[in-house]
Amino acid sequence: MLGFFFDNSRCTGCRTCEMACVDYNDLPAGRKYRRIIDYEGGTWIDNGDGTFSTSAFCYHISLACNHCANPECVHVCPTGAMHKNDLGLVVVNNERCVGCGYCTIACPYHAPSIDPILRQSSKCHGCSDRVAAGKRPICVEACPLRALDFGEVDDLIARHGTFDANILPLPDSKLTSPNLMVKKSPAADSEMAEEGSVVNWLEIENNHEE
Repeated sequence: MLGFFFDNSRCTGCRTCEMACVDYNDLPAGRKYRRIIDYEGGTWIDNGDGTFSTSAFCYHISLACNHCANPECVHVCPTGAMHKNDLGLVVVNNERCVGCGYCTIACPYHAPSIDPILRQSSKCHGCSDRVAAGKRPICVEACPLRALDFGEVDDLIARHGTFDANILPLPDSKLTSPNLMVKKSPAADSEMAEEGSVVNWLEIENNHEE
């Protein structure tokens, strides 16, 4: 199985992965297959002696299609347009897609969206052409902090260790068994993360407007 590894402790939210993907796939302005989630929380604390301390934290998550082992987008597609290709990556057959949008509703990671021009589902395809040629996805190659990696899951485990995809605010990985491993930053691995929130919803949601 092919999948992504993401080192949350390295990511600075620079969005180089986003822009590399947009450029490689020649996407129009506003369209993104990979996106950055900015997650923040914490507050100021009055120490009672005229000083203040803070529990503020912030971390970033680089997210695209996770090419799940149990992809809901594939299960709900009425035409078979959403499917796994020979590499095991989840892709769209545009000759079959009718733009019903079921996949966009079913995916807990909001990976597929309806292209406003083609009126068809559109999403990260794992750079299948590059992978078939022995290369890595363009987002992985572009990351200046090497926060992203891609390959056979067993190889990723050998290189980075064993991790799951459970990091706030992502959904429980049990839903679709994503082929994504996330190494958490200290902030993401602390109890404080429960009190955080996504602060760039407008940026993320604009990608799904029709």
